[in-house]
Amino acid sequence: KLLLIWLAFLAFFMVPYVVVIMKMQNIQPGDTSALWMFPFILVIIVFAFAITFFIIKLVIKNIALGDHSIEFHGSFGKFIGTVLLGYFLSIITLGIYMAWFMRDINRFFVNNSSYKSNAFTFRGKGGQLFVILLLTIFIPIIILSVFMAQAMVDQPNANPTMIMIQQVITWIIMIPYMYLVYKWMVNIDYKNYNISWETEFWSSCGKIAVEMILSIITFGIYLPLAWLRVYTYFAERTVAYSEEKEYGFGYDLDQLNDFLFLWGQILLTIVTLGIYYPWAICKSGSRILGKTYMIAK
Repeated sequence: KLLLIWLAFLAFFMVPYVVVIMKMQNIQPGDTSALWMFPFILVIIVFAFAITFFIIKLVIKNIALGDHSIEFHGSFGKFIGTVLLGYFLSIITLGIYMAWFMRDINRFFVNNSSYKSNAFTFRGKGGQLFVILLLTIFIPIIILSVFMAQAMVDQPNANPTMIMIQQVITWIIMIPYMYLVYKWMVNIDYKNYNISWETEFWSSCGKIAVEMILSIITFGIYLPLAWLRVYTYFAERTVAYSEEKEYGFGYDLDQLNDFLFLWGQILLTIVTLGIYYPWAICKSGSRILGKTYMIAK
């Protein structure tokens, strides 16, 4: 089921995107013939959103708890309308509306999903996400850009050490961003329950940092296990809470076998030049969600 969607994504997004990027590298100052590239990029990005709709819809409808599957009721037309409006408002506000655009996308998929005829409701606020993006991305990137620009003026010939420092700082910036954005996303109501994370900032960012460092120093070999350990950490800190009852979540991690399984899926994807990717996603998702559990506290 996912294969046709994946092939459409490769043919109508990845290939045109790579071609445009290659052509942009050859643009000379004053070359007006390349102006068509920018609206073309906007078009293929909208197409990528369209493909995302069908992928997420397929994923949601194939997640089950017990004998019941999650139902999805969102229409493609409403989704594209949400994308186009959010895209337009983000452009004319120079990116300020992006937080509310992300909220609308999350709200669309969550609010149009239901389990046993009871709908989910996304509670994340656009204003809250804007503050997160401002403090974890916009301001740090501006400061980093000013610092690097000054360094380039002082040392016109960039050396490997300066480039490495920039990369390290960028990765450090991404840690609180990833944590706070995902924490913002896990804020969902179901019936009289609220599903959210019970986490602390420093310990959570420290966990992400440790797993990231281990992935870097092993040249990516450790990465699948890093992802699993982070997933396990946050699954164990996810709760569904109501005034009457509380449920906790977790993941039954088998470090060696899960690590080898994921690497097997990655290698099969590589040797088939990406054709196997839909099966890799489905088998990995089935294994991980199949070992994720919910218990009453």
